[in-house]
Amino acid sequence: MADSTSTSSFDKTQRFVSVNNLVKYFPVRGGLMQRVVAWVQAVDDVSFHVNRGETLGLVGESGCGKTTVGRTMLRLLEPTSGSVIIDDTDLFKLNRREMKTMRRNMQIIFQDPYASLDPRMPIGESIAEGLKIHKIGTPKERFDIVINMLRKVGLEDYHARRYPHEFSGGQRQRIGIARALALQPNFIVCDEPVSALDVSIQSQVLNILADLQDEMGLTYLFIAHNLSVVEHICDRVAVMYLGKVVEMAPRDEMFSNPLHPYTQALMSAIPMPDPTLKRERIILKGDVPSPLNPPSGCRFHPRCPVVMDRCSVDEPVFREAVPSHWVACWRVE
Repeated sequence: MADSTSTSSFDKTQRFVSVNNLVKYFPVRGGLMQRVVAWVQAVDDVSFHVNRGETLGLVGESGCGKTTVGRTMLRLLEPTSGSVIIDDTDLFKLNRREMKTMRRNMQIIFQDPYASLDPRMPIGESIAEGLKIHKIGTPKERFDIVINMLRKVGLEDYHARRYPHEFSGGQRQRIGIARALALQPNFIVCDEPVSALDVSIQSQVLNILADLQDEMGLTYLFIAHNLSVVEHICDRVAVMYLGKVVEMAPRDEMFSNPLHPYTQALMSAIPMPDPTLKRERIILKGDVPSPLNPPSGCRFHPRCPVVMDRCSVDEPVFREAVPSHWVACWRVE
């Protein structure tokens, strides 16, 4: 059964997942022979780490490459280059058999649970599918694991016999969480798990994720674009723009002292809980450039309100501006 060790017993400074110079390009084919004519630079030289037992938030606007990072880390997409090391194991060097064994330790919660569930299969069988693939337990033991997972996410035993269309969106996301946890993984990529849910249901799902992290000692990469959600659940935050990480810091430091102009613009869009207070809004000009042909130098410079001549020529170095606060911006000197 699941390890009941609380994450409070873990050293959250111990590095568990390391992403080093991760690159993922998608080919664009054209012509009669369907040759590669260009490359979509979805993820370009991304590096970060996740400590054991913590939640790292990966944020940015739609199309910045954050979902591609998560899927490439788990080798649901094959990388172009780079490395991902989980608990001292380099995933990109594993063969197919070794990778199958490793998948027990890492799972993903998808943004749209309905699309990831087989509509012709009772959800009990969907949750047990990974257990069957990895030949874990007898049918009776697998059934017991399924029932235990359903209870952990707030569903009832009889739900195991129902089909996906019989559940609400929030219930289906709970099923997705139960399925991800059935193999008792150590690392979970949460790919915008609450973005399609009502606000009242979002808080319930987030609380389930937090409780399960404490109970099972889980490490999360939490992908989102809702900064209020990220502030609620994450320990550290990394901000992506057009395939690159531009800033990374502990949560409180990031929200109180954003250094990159793009992060500052994102923070200015967070609604204030007090209607009598107003935040100075930073409106970015222009559109996000195409990842087919990203700008030279700093990729944010065509929209940056404080751009300098150097920004369009030299790519900024991702460096530690203040302790534990990393940023890639020539203005932050």
